[in-house]
Amino acid sequence: MNWLTEIVRPKIKKTTPKEVADNLWIRCPKCNQMLFSKELKASHYVCTACGHNLQLYVDNRFKMLFDNEKYTLVNLPIVHDDPLKFKDMQKYTDRLKNNRKKTERNDAISVARGKIGGIDTVIAALDFSFMGGSMGMAVGEGIVKGAELALKNKEPFITIAASGGARMQEGMLSLMQMARTTAAVNKLKEAGVPFISIMTDPTTGGVSASFAMLGDINIAEKGCLIGFAGQRVIEQTIHEKLPEGFQRAEYLLEHGMVDMVVERDKMRDSLIKILSVLCANIKK
Repeated sequence: MNWLTEIVRPKIKKTTPKEVADNLWIRCPKCNQMLFSKELKASHYVCTACGHNLQLYVDNRFKMLFDNEKYTLVNLPIVHDDPLKFKDMQKYTDRLKNNRKKTERNDAISVARGKIGGIDTVIAALDFSFMGGSMGMAVGEGIVKGAELALKNKEPFITIAASGGARMQEGMLSLMQMARTTAAVNKLKEAGVPFISIMTDPTTGGVSASFAMLGDINIAEKGCLIGFAGQRVIEQTIHEKLPEGFQRAEYLLEHGMVDMVVERDKMRDSLIKILSVLCANIKK
């Protein structure tokens, strides 16, 4: 009989909790500081050591922005899962199933309606945890649906981008969403309905090249990455070293590509001020 393995070890097991939360501590991807999850939640997932904005789940973002954390999710159109029968390392249908199980979402977009500062508002937000927030037909339908709802009710429309760009598994059908989403937000502009674009880390590819950069006011979260192609690709193309902080929110603000850079905990207050001005003359 091995005294250590057969007597002591079982006793240790009995006094140890059966389950320990995997996300009790979270490491900041920028400074590598270990962050206590409860404190991180209280700070809206902003690193308390270096101020880096971690990925914020869509439901947490809705709660952070809407009055009293109250909102109603909008039912979105159902699209064909795999129109091109695409397969790379795995079938696209399997990739979708895995992401739906992991995130408990049907796709990378959620649209919600509620009040911000007492003003009825529609928000369409992308979830980076679902295939990198990539824009396929489902995301395109979500943006169009949100814009149409805002147009119908003469309510401001806000998009929150967190995306690596177009979804390669849907090919040309994905790229067409750039045109569809652009047309949808242009209808809002023609009708005088406010459209605010909030860009978070990252906002790149076909998303940055379409609706995300077309807001009446373009807002970026502090330090977020915004661009079309990656920095390394650009440097290899032009054979030059890019400036420090290139494609970061603050650099884009200095060069007139965004209107505001806002810290996450100040985003709601900033939106209330902006909406109170933009919505003053809307006639329903």
